[in-house]
Amino acid sequence: MSKVVVVDYGVGNVASVRRGFERLGAEVLLTGDAEKVAAADRVVLPGVGAFAPAMESLVKSGLDAALKAAAARGGRLLGLCLGYQLLFEESEEFGTTRGLGLLKGRVVGFPAGTRTPHVGWNRIVPAPRPEPALVLAGLPPESWVYFVHSFRPEGAEAADVAATTDYGGPFPSVAEKGNVWGCQFHPEKSSETGRQILRNFLGAA
Repeated sequence: MSKVVVVDYGVGNVASVRRGFERLGAEVLLTGDAEKVAAADRVVLPGVGAFAPAMESLVKSGLDAALKAAAARGGRLLGLCLGYQLLFEESEEFGTTRGLGLLKGRVVGFPAGTRTPHVGWNRIVPAPRPEPALVLAGLPPESWVYFVHSFRPEGAEAADVAATTDYGGPFPSVAEKGNVWGCQFHPEKSSETGRQILRNFLGAA
């Protein structure tokens, strides 16, 4: 049975993420214990809400260092929605806040005139890469997934972008930098496409 650690830091949709993995037969540990997170081979950072308080919670609990340690030792890390945004260097949501810095780029608002939040189904378009992204394995091009967010990353390294989505212009909606993965949308709410992404995360490297 695959094992996955879901980080519980008081922010977001941990219950639905847990159920999503359990439906695939995974053994899920929901924890805020920094040592267990640092030692995990599969770590999920979920999140719903604002960037600054989420990052503050990670720092206070030592989970920021634990997530970096897990990634550094080769554990696969998956950020979802706000958790995806936290992987970047900083956010401009309600002032500038430093992120985990595991991905290059910053989190910004949508362009003026774009209706926010971006809620509902939209397509993820695979980005050109030397090698296909593992996170998207088994998915048809331009699959549909479910979004709920008011901010988005920009300035990501082209090599780290696995897919883009067009809403107020294209933005990186899926990232894969080695063992650090992220999705701006909610795989656990994205039907079979989302289930395939979670399967890919659980699978062999």
